[in-house]
Amino acid sequence: MLAIRIHETGGPEKIRADEVPLPVPAAGEVRFKVEAAGLNFIDTYKRGGLYAVPLPHTLGQEAAGVVTAVGAGVTEFRVGDRVASTAVAGACAQEALVGAAQVVPVPDQVSSQLAAAVLLQGMTAHYLACDTWPLQPGQSALVHAAAGGVGLLLVQIAKKRGARVLATVGSDAKAELARAAGADAVCVYTREDFAAAARAFTGGRGVDVVYDGVGRATFEGSLASLRPRGLLATFGNASGPVPPFSPLVLSQKGSLFLTRPTLAHYTATPAELRARAGDLFAWIADGTLQVRIGATFPLTATAEAHRALEGRATTGKVLLLP
Repeated sequence: MLAIRIHETGGPEKIRADEVPLPVPAAGEVRFKVEAAGLNFIDTYKRGGLYAVPLPHTLGQEAAGVVTAVGAGVTEFRVGDRVASTAVAGACAQEALVGAAQVVPVPDQVSSQLAAAVLLQGMTAHYLACDTWPLQPGQSALVHAAAGGVGLLLVQIAKKRGARVLATVGSDAKAELARAAGADAVCVYTREDFAAAARAFTGGRGVDVVYDGVGRATFEGSLASLRPRGLLATFGNASGPVPPFSPLVLSQKGSLFLTRPTLAHYTATPAELRARAGDLFAWIADGTLQVRIGATFPLTATAEAHRALEGRATTGKVLLLP
């Protein structure tokens, strides 16, 4: 089968299309035909070497498709079932393996493309808005990169929970997408000071929570946007990792809270994983959550897709289609 792999870390030019043997599921594993794979920034971190992986490495961890084989002891899934996962061992391939405990069933009302588009980024948005800082009606949230895959979903979920949302984006076109998702106000950070916008948005007080998947470029401004005892959830490194800093800064800026959450810790059990995915699929089915698929690429054009994502040339979700 075809698999998209790296043999050494570096830029998108390191990505190769290899012929590899069809994997055989071990005990507790499911093999499925990949109908759509989701591209995420974590894939670029692994390719570039920020997150270490054994080499050669098949890229991708999020995909949806149809079960083609199950390993010993797997009873909850059978051949022909429609499934999705964010913990796939090499999603950028024609078929892939995943532990059955990390698999969610996909309902008939949700296509494989939508399932692959929403699962990782949607569950990230879900845990951020529902658990990391459980938004309450009337609270205020600053959402960075609000026209991106996580951002558009996070804005919608924050609004579902009754929050007021200030979105940051990089262009006027992206501002329209954030407004369409429900943002109450939008700051084009390329020409506006988003920390000043956050103060204006809250009458000078500062927002309750900042959801920041950008990292290095926005970190200091995010801290400056918060009210005393507010929370900065820094959950990504799109502009590079946040450099070391003194915890005294948090005290000086108002006894702030800082967390660096990751999806694995918010989907630590099959029950929690399937509950989050179930919410997302139900909201898609009833029309209350809109998923924007911004671009699709053939699996063989994975390098081009990485360049588009890292170059901020995409909105919504990017999918790779075998």
